[in-house]
Amino acid sequence: MPRSAPRHAIDISEEDGVRYLHFGSDWVQGAMRIARPWSLELDYTREMMAGLLLRPPGRWPRSALLIGLGAGSLAKFLYRYYPDCRITVVEINPQVEFIARQYFKLPDDPLRLDVQIGCGADYLQQGKRSFDLILSDGFDAGGRPGMLDTPAFYQSAQARLSDSGLFCVNLLREKGFKRSVERIAEAFLGHCHVFPSSPSGNTIVFGRGNQSVEVGLEVLESRAEALRQRTKLKLQPTVSRLQEAGISNEAPLVF
Repeated sequence: MPRSAPRHAIDISEEDGVRYLHFGSDWVQGAMRIARPWSLELDYTREMMAGLLLRPPGRWPRSALLIGLGAGSLAKFLYRYYPDCRITVVEINPQVEFIARQYFKLPDDPLRLDVQIGCGADYLQQGKRSFDLILSDGFDAGGRPGMLDTPAFYQSAQARLSDSGLFCVNLLREKGFKRSVERIAEAFLGHCHVFPSSPSGNTIVFGRGNQSVEVGLEVLESRAEALRQRTKLKLQPTVSRLQEAGISNEAPLVF
C-alpha cells in the first residue's frame, strides 16, 4: 500500500534574489536564484552533480532517477544540460510538485521529465528498470530521511543501477551519520566513497554499479573545467577538497 503524503506545511521565502522552499520550518529544502533558474544555488546540490566527473563525458547519463523533488534544482539542471537523459522523479508529496512547477520553474515535459507521486523506497523495491544515475535527497520537515536511510533502500538502489551506474545520497553530518555510511558500504559491498563535507555541512556519498570508478586528479580537473564551460557549474571547489583529502594522479579516486 502506498505511503501517505506528509501533512507538513510548505512555505516559500525570498531574500537577496533567491527563492527558498521550506517544509513548515526555517529548514531550507530547496532554493532557486530567480535570475538563474537553471543553476544549482545550494552547495550540496552542486556537490551531488560530482558524479558527472566520475564517468567519461559524452552520452552518460542516459537515464536518471531522483528521489525527492524539492525545488526541482537537480531535475532542472539535468533537463537543461543533458537533453538525451530521461529523468524520473519520485516525490511523496503532490503539493511539492505543484509548488516546484508554480514557483521554481520545473518544466512540464513528461517525455523527458516524469514526476511520479509516491514513496521513493517503494519505487525502488517494486520496479525493475535500471538507471545510470540515482540521486537521493529526501527529508521530512525535521530533516530526517526516514525510509530513505535503511539497508533495504540502499540495497534496492544498488540493484537498480546500470553497469556504469552511480548512486548518490545527500547526508547530514549529525547523529546517525556514521551508521548511514556503514549501511551504504554494506549494500554496495564496499564500492562507495564518502566525499569531504561541503561548506554547508552536507556530505555526499557515492556508490557504484558493476563498473569501477578510477579517476586521478588531472582527469577530475579537466572534466570539471569542461563541465564549467558547458554548464557554468563550478565543481573546482569539490575537486580541491578531494585533493586536500589525498586524491592525486598517483593516488586516484578509486571505488
